[in-house]
Amino acid sequence: MGTTEIRGIWLTTTDSKVLRSKQRIAEAMDFLAETGFNVVFPVVWNKAVTLYPSQTMQQTFGVEIDPMSVGRDPLEEVVVEAWRVGLKVIPWFEYGFASSYNLNGGVLLQKKPGWAAADFNGNLVKKNGFEWLNALDLQVQEFFLNLVLEVVKNYDVDGVQGDDRFPALPSEGGYDVGTITRYRQEFNRNPPQNPKDRQWLQWRADILTEFLANLYREVKRVNPNLLVAIAPNIHDWAFQEYLQDSPAWLKRGIVDLIQPQIYRRDFGSYHAIADKLVNQQFTDATLPKLAPGILMKLGSYCISPEYLVQAIEYNRQIGIQGEVFFFYEGLRENNNTLAQVLRNGPYAKSASFPTLSDLSGANVNNNRTSSIWQRLLKKIF
Repeated sequence: MGTTEIRGIWLTTTDSKVLRSKQRIAEAMDFLAETGFNVVFPVVWNKAVTLYPSQTMQQTFGVEIDPMSVGRDPLEEVVVEAWRVGLKVIPWFEYGFASSYNLNGGVLLQKKPGWAAADFNGNLVKKNGFEWLNALDLQVQEFFLNLVLEVVKNYDVDGVQGDDRFPALPSEGGYDVGTITRYRQEFNRNPPQNPKDRQWLQWRADILTEFLANLYREVKRVNPNLLVAIAPNIHDWAFQEYLQDSPAWLKRGIVDLIQPQIYRRDFGSYHAIADKLVNQQFTDATLPKLAPGILMKLGSYCISPEYLVQAIEYNRQIGIQGEVFFFYEGLRENNNTLAQVLRNGPYAKSASFPTLSDLSGANVNNNRTSSIWQRLLKKIF
């Protein structure tokens, strides 16, 4: 039996032109297949626009598609070209519940001011430059669910992916009139002034978990073989800062693939977090779902070939069968250096993408147990 691993890469519109023409997409898919990848995560939702013609956006905001893609359907082009070379396609809703970046809410909140997330002082929630929609609002949730459903209904994709902004809301949010009323009805008091109050964090996180559970059901209703993937921030930081309760998602079985963003710039830090995930957050049954996000390139940073190989080797050592890299352009730096490293090293032999039963732990093997023994033996000897 051949190797089964998740070998993924994110395709962005930021700092990348790969999605800007059909020819570039075709070339990228050839290149990724040759390098040993088996799944791509193309962005389909960012900066208040979709990279496919969206009736949901047309009806709600009067904009059908990203203005730079008019006359094309980048998502359909990715699906066709990826399918041609045997790659899976899982569209990535990058902006999630964020409405804009340093634009005071942008076009979404200009049209729908009632959809704004509010902090304790009643101001629009802004965190790390991103302004936010109110992810706890039923209308906002329905809008987002419709975006996801039109993708799974209209395209031959293998699943959908959220990230650190879906399902998420900065923990400073939740002080809008609707959410306060809802909280008051349940507890007969106002929400705590402290946004990090544990019970208040949990109550809001539970609303987002319910939303994900509903989205999971609806996606599976369209096609039970579709995967629901999320690339959250790392627990428990993600819970305290963005109301992302990934242990609850795993426990309830409402995520098929999880790619925590271990975006650390040295192997020591990566190794420590990977250990913690495997030993504290995942069980033998849920470990097959784990394929960490690894930072390949950001701005002027590019991962070293040594760290790249170490991270993949360490993943396999501790029973993690895959990873997803941020992002495509990192492979093309310095005359495709990192792609060559993968092609001649850890990805030299092709690997098939896991089936749904592989991911659900139905076929749990003893990789993890044996790898833990190997590590113990190394320490002893």
